Amino acid sequence: MVTLSSYLAVAACLFAIGIIGLFLNRKNVIIILMCIELILLAVNINLAAFSYFLQNLDGQIFIFFVLTVAASEVAVGLAILVAFYRNRRSINVDDINTLQG
Repeated sequence: MVTLSSYLAVAACLFAIGIIGLFLNRKNVIIILMCIELILLAVNINLAAFSYFLQNLDGQIFIFFVLTVAASEVAVGLAILVAFYRNRRSINVDDINTLQG
């Protein structure tokens, strides 16, 4: 039987991988977006686990809001990346910093 601590351990590992990926990789914007998605996935696992073990549907309903925000974040982020790549032919974070006025 899977316990609540098992779900929390998996979510903590995913969250840690996402945070480490954010701090170690500051060059590629796509990897930064993927690390943010890993962090949101860890939050969703926590919400689902607590919702199931507490027999309360509020956490599962809140998951849909988190998924909506994550999907819109990816759509807007990738649209900005495509537009930036068309102008500069690069997606490095250092090149994006040159856009400051």
